[in-house]
Amino acid sequence: MNFSKAVLFCSIWIVAALLFNAGIYIIQGQQKSLEFLTSYIIELSLSVDNLFVFYLIFSQLKISNDHQSKILTWGVLGAQLMRGILILGGIALLQHLSWIIYAFGFLLIFSGVKIFTKTNKTINPDRNIALPFFHRFIPVNFSSFLTALILVEIADLIFSMDSIPAVLAVSKDPFIVYTSNIFAILGLRAMYFIIGPIINKFHYLHYGLGIILVFVGIKMITENFLHIPVCYTLGFIALTLGISILASLSKSSSNPHE
Repeated sequence: MNFSKAVLFCSIWIVAALLFNAGIYIIQGQQKSLEFLTSYIIELSLSVDNLFVFYLIFSQLKISNDHQSKILTWGVLGAQLMRGILILGGIALLQHLSWIIYAFGFLLIFSGVKIFTKTNKTINPDRNIALPFFHRFIPVNFSSFLTALILVEIADLIFSMDSIPAVLAVSKDPFIVYTSNIFAILGLRAMYFIIGPIINKFHYLHYGLGIILVFVGIKMITENFLHIPVCYTLGFIALTLGISILASLSKSSSNPHE
């Protein structure tokens, strides 16, 4: 997928999400609309961190652009099914085990601190236990395709362990949680071809993402005695993302050869 086509498809999915949100506002009201929009922005922003891992996987396995597009297409389909199961499971746990909300909250805080303090990300495909099997029984080019697909699905599963609890801190409505995830995932393939090659220029984005995860983790832990309205949550997330992105762009412009 070339850059212009990626921008077009990414724009289409974002507009589709906003139109869907407008429909929620008309049918279910302002509160549900805010929950969807906040959940969508959380999922979309955390997906950017996911794209960096995808870029590393494809670079180290030397996957061509055409194959990258196919892998991401299959990855999106797999992610829709996997996240649906995880969302239903997470909501069921919250309904039957009230204490699990604190476990989710502390998990988000831990993940946020980890992202905030990280200095490097590395992917070593050679350590994948399935790789020797692929190389032995499947043609090399095709085995690289399958290895990349498996690693992409594993990466998405790992990232969903942060993003889904983060969205559950905003809404417990399965419809809102799942649809916000799906719309963010559907635009992920096109977004990769826009952001992937320049992902290293977002120097400060991980600080913003870490702060957001810590914030929603605290919100989840304290929600029984400290209610933070969704509109405030949305404003905080938008402000944090905006500052981290602008700071990153400012550094990139001052160091164009970096």
